[in-house]
Amino acid sequence: MDNGNMEMARLLLCLEYLSEEEEFLDMVACVSTCLSSYFVNHLYKEPCMTSYLTGEMWINELLSGHDKRCFNAFRMHQETFRHLCFDLENKYGLRPSYRMSVLEKVGLFVFVLSKGASNRDTQERFQHSGETVSRIFKEVLSAMDGFSRDLIVPKDPEFKDVPIQIGNDERYMPHFKNCIGAIDGTHIAITVPEEEQLRYRGRKGIPTTNVLAVCDFDLLFTYVLTGWEGSAHDSRIFLDTINNPALKFPKPPSGKYYLVDKGYPERDGYLTPYPKTRYHQSEFRGANPKGVQEIFNRAHS
Repeated sequence: MDNGNMEMARLLLCLEYLSEEEEFLDMVACVSTCLSSYFVNHLYKEPCMTSYLTGEMWINELLSGHDKRCFNAFRMHQETFRHLCFDLENKYGLRPSYRMSVLEKVGLFVFVLSKGASNRDTQERFQHSGETVSRIFKEVLSAMDGFSRDLIVPKDPEFKDVPIQIGNDERYMPHFKNCIGAIDGTHIAITVPEEEQLRYRGRKGIPTTNVLAVCDFDLLFTYVLTGWEGSAHDSRIFLDTINNPALKFPKPPSGKYYLVDKGYPERDGYLTPYPKTRYHQSEFRGANPKGVQEIFNRAHS
């Protein structure tokens, strides 16, 4: 090999070496960038919720200050809030954690419900992360589920007594002496994924859940069933509820009945108004009812 060829061979070897070194350096730069990004996004967290007024401090301030402030924040008085916290902790398994007391957990939960607060608003108010807010809300909700099963029940499960609101009112006694309450449905606006909105969109034109509720003559709920989509008709929900033993609906004993409106099917134990006859109070517009059926319907409503 002459000198020219040898020089060319050396040049080619040098170029090949430099090319491999550049690839190596590029790879090092890429790995360094990835590691830096991972550190910033996953390892290093700049503190965000750093307010001096923590959620715990705010709760304590509300419970030690004027009762109206507590009611404005939680829609319940101080004594009621404390009783709720006590029951959830001692009867329904809600426990304090290392960073959060039962008072703060319940306060966070009630704050969301009473204000319709978003996760971000709740983060700022209680100085916790979005993940913590969601987790604590679900934790308290689970305890509240057990609480509601014991609370939302008939005071007299056998319905033996005539309600005093019936017995002491000549408009209803003795005609409604065997009535034990009223059943109706109500639509509550909800947020659902876009792909599920159609079946939750009912007569109100927005996504809702259709809730079946029963109340007594003290205007206390004795049964509540949630979860049905807004497009479901009241009668469908009603029939499924009374025919499904797993839902534990408090059925009326023989001779007793619930009042239901004209949207429900007529069944033994469930008294509907006369059809094709004025029923709602607004339909009478201050005028006296005409005939036996209108008299009954007005009293029924």
